[in-house]
Amino acid sequence: MLYFPHCAHSHLRKLSFLSPNIARLVGSKHLLKTAPFNVVALFPSSHNRKRHLPVLCSHPNGKSQNHCYLLKSNGSPYSSHAAVPRPVYINDPEVKRANLDALKRKLEEIGVKNLALATGENYRLFCPMCKRGDSEEKSFSLSIDRDGGYALWSCFRAKRGFRGGMRAFADSKSSYSTSNQHTQVKPITEVTVQSLQLEPLSNELVGYFDERQLANLLQSCIDRKTRLVGKILHAYILRNGFFTDTFLCNRLIEFYSKCNNTESAHHVFDRMPQKNIYSWNAILCAFCKAGNLDYAYELFDRMPERNAVSCNNLISALVHGGFKGKALDAYDTMISEGLIPTHFTLASVLSACGVALDVGRGRRCHGISIKIGIDMNLYVGNALLSMYAKCGLMRDAIQVFEGMGDPNEVTFTAMMAGLAHTDKVVEALEMFRLMCRKGIPLDSVSFSSILGVCARGLCGESDVYHGSEGVLCYVLGQQVHGLTIRTGFESDPHLGNSLLDMYAKRGDMDNAELIFNNLPQVSVVSWNIMIAGYGQKYQGEKALQCMHRMQYCGVEPDEVTYINTLAACIRSGDIGSGRELFDSMSCQNVSSWNTMLSGYFQNGNHKEAINLFRQMQFRKMQPDRTTLAIILSSCAALGLQEAGKQVHAASVKAAFHTDVYVASGLISMYSKCGKTGNSERIFYSLPEIDIVCWNSIISGFSANSQDKEAFILFKQMQQKGISPSQFSYSTVLSCCSKLSSSFQGRQVHAMVIKDGFMAEVFVGTSLIDMYCKCGDVDAARRFLEMMPCKNIVTWNEMIHGFAQNGRGEDAVCLYKEMIGSGVKPDDITFVAVLTACSHSGMVDAAVEIFNSMHQEYEMEPALEHYTCVIDCLSRAGRFHEAEVLIDKMPYKDDPVLWEVLLSSCRVHANVGLAERAAEELFRLDPQSSVPYVLLANLYTSSGRWDDARVVRELMSDRNVVKDPGYSWVEYQTGIQSVSMDDKINMVDDDVDERCWGS
Repeated sequence: MLYFPHCAHSHLRKLSFLSPNIARLVGSKHLLKTAPFNVVALFPSSHNRKRHLPVLCSHPNGKSQNHCYLLKSNGSPYSSHAAVPRPVYINDPEVKRANLDALKRKLEEIGVKNLALATGENYRLFCPMCKRGDSEEKSFSLSIDRDGGYALWSCFRAKRGFRGGMRAFADSKSSYSTSNQHTQVKPITEVTVQSLQLEPLSNELVGYFDERQLANLLQSCIDRKTRLVGKILHAYILRNGFFTDTFLCNRLIEFYSKCNNTESAHHVFDRMPQKNIYSWNAILCAFCKAGNLDYAYELFDRMPERNAVSCNNLISALVHGGFKGKALDAYDTMISEGLIPTHFTLASVLSACGVALDVGRGRRCHGISIKIGIDMNLYVGNALLSMYAKCGLMRDAIQVFEGMGDPNEVTFTAMMAGLAHTDKVVEALEMFRLMCRKGIPLDSVSFSSILGVCARGLCGESDVYHGSEGVLCYVLGQQVHGLTIRTGFESDPHLGNSLLDMYAKRGDMDNAELIFNNLPQVSVVSWNIMIAGYGQKYQGEKALQCMHRMQYCGVEPDEVTYINTLAACIRSGDIGSGRELFDSMSCQNVSSWNTMLSGYFQNGNHKEAINLFRQMQFRKMQPDRTTLAIILSSCAALGLQEAGKQVHAASVKAAFHTDVYVASGLISMYSKCGKTGNSERIFYSLPEIDIVCWNSIISGFSANSQDKEAFILFKQMQQKGISPSQFSYSTVLSCCSKLSSSFQGRQVHAMVIKDGFMAEVFVGTSLIDMYCKCGDVDAARRFLEMMPCKNIVTWNEMIHGFAQNGRGEDAVCLYKEMIGSGVKPDDITFVAVLTACSHSGMVDAAVEIFNSMHQEYEMEPALEHYTCVIDCLSRAGRFHEAEVLIDKMPYKDDPVLWEVLLSSCRVHANVGLAERAAEELFRLDPQSSVPYVLLANLYTSSGRWDDARVVRELMSDRNVVKDPGYSWVEYQTGIQSVSMDDKINMVDDDVDERCWGS
């Protein structure tokens, strides 16, 4: 607001956002001839013939109503109605109330009191202090719009014969529309000015602005986003021929850009008679700010010349908009044109390199920063550190960190995030301690970052949760929680969600619920974290209840909510509730389909997964790489080659067949269907092969008993510079086990030690299996004692190794040692220890262990356990107990059971039971040669030659052929495979040379 004193020649005491030029205009002596008054507000005029400004004025004594004048350029009133822009109603109750209160105070200042105001009403006011010439009382019309903005009409006859009337809005709260873009007009700020003096001006100069003054006025509008006054100045420039001034046009573009009116800015740019580099930069900045990055990039290409400002604006906008590729292309253009990047340029480009994982370009930017001497800049240093951290090059990131003279909280936060991203959780925690020791100020972002590190350490691989790192992360997380309370950040909503996430990932849902109930603001993110936490604890029912409570509280679930709840149901094994939730979703996206497919796959419902995938195709839902990988795994599990081929065709149609994630699924599917040739063709057709694809093809050959080819591929992988993973070593050690090659197994063992995989439980288990199957049980036992971590599979392999090598007593002792260590046995454990008892003749121990399955561990014996006990009883000649057990057991139609019994009958010459067992085998598997050979040998050893001849003739009549036996002979330079048939044949005597080289 502009307030003037009573005297026209005194100085201004209060001045609004307008410059002294307009103050001179409205304070001219021509206007003050009428009466002393105060200027309350200025408004734009639509008159385009002369330079006019509408003014809303009031008498300084506060006794008269506001009068509306229209001033000419010389300051004298102009008798005409003037139109003003219509307000845009924003329908906000708070704005209405504030506007009405402001109007009421204004009316009270000028003597109108006790007036009940309401929006959308019209009032007629009378002022007894202001009379017409004929002594009639002057009247005013007051209109209040829907938002509380008001219009004041006045009509009177002054002593000098002036008759004026106009409609003027005195609303500092309403919003005005320009080109369909709405901006909130803020109230005018009052500024006290005590030294500004009014100087007498001639009539010719009053109200006229030159280019410099217009530029200053536009800059004032730009700084304060005063849209209305800026449009007045734009009109003034057009009327008075100043539009040819390029500098003023550039300021107009900046003004409209600041007011978020890109259309008007582009309109000014298109009609500029002359454009310079600053004009192009101004319009480029306008479109970058508006988010129209495609057109901004097009403008950048059309620019006749560019400078560093042009490139900085575009690169920064493209990086923030997620167009990292275009940002890097713009940077390359900048360098090719010889422009020198600034620290802002390099910070944006390095950020794009980090997102794109483009280490090569990032290193070149690092070199340029050193060359031009800005590598020590804090922004550049932080960007470099973040780029190296995102690319996983923590050694380079640490070097940058150590070279920074004065790191700030952004530096430490980036280091913590990078260390956590590369699974160096302990180092990230130490970085936080260093940050505290150096006295770096901690804010909510720093606390959220370190809590994220703690959460990552808690939800890492299985061993981390129970290991020392997990305990350290949880303890430090609790300490950080206390520190947030001490520093007063516990009310920050983002930090509260970080605390919630840390406790939820720890599985401490009691503390998580406590924090959740005390959150000052519960968002959809908070609910999602709680639902995910219940899912991690396999509490699907609570997750569903949490989602229902969320909806009851008026919070609308988003996609993450449904997916987290769906995953919680699936993890809890409640596939039915998960499917009900999935079917109830109004908008099923590809993530929800993948979650449901994954649930069916994890629970072994492969047919349901395939049917759901078909429904997905019928609904025209486009699968992604995860969808195809899941359904390929289901096809592989069922051995459905034809269905797998259809999925293969769908992957080709969707252009995912060359994706390494999908390709590894295709390789596994064809391998499990026995089509290793197809797997090999897909493997060698890939443009890029990662370790997962190598592991898939190696395990595929191994699963199809092509262990020699698997060895060759393992060597090729190493020759191409790809380091084996723990899965690679586990697979190749399995090949050594099947080939019974201790020589090659020891070579692989040496590689495992060299690559640092000795502590991996899967690799250690494979080593134990390899040594046991190669006959070196003592080496396997020594390695078992050296292993830092053991799981149930490790114990089972060692027990089974003792069983295979006839060391039953050692197997039983190890079984008892395992139970003493707190590990609960499973089905495979009992199979291994019962087999050991069978091979060593420990019948009583076998019966005792068999009975303990149900009595102590509440496990129902399976077919394999019955088979082991029957084998043990039969080997000991206790056929009566074996027959009793066979009659009681629920499994009688298994060929292995009768083969075991028939083999023991041959040893003990129990012909009657042997004939019964053979008859069962003839019925169950007529083409198996085992019962014919065993029964014929039994008859032969008993001297019943005629019966033996009858069995052999029956075998011949039924075209049953005995499979030849194979043996391996390992020597210093290779392995020989010996086939035992009618004659001895030696084959494959160059295996070792092809696998390992000479």
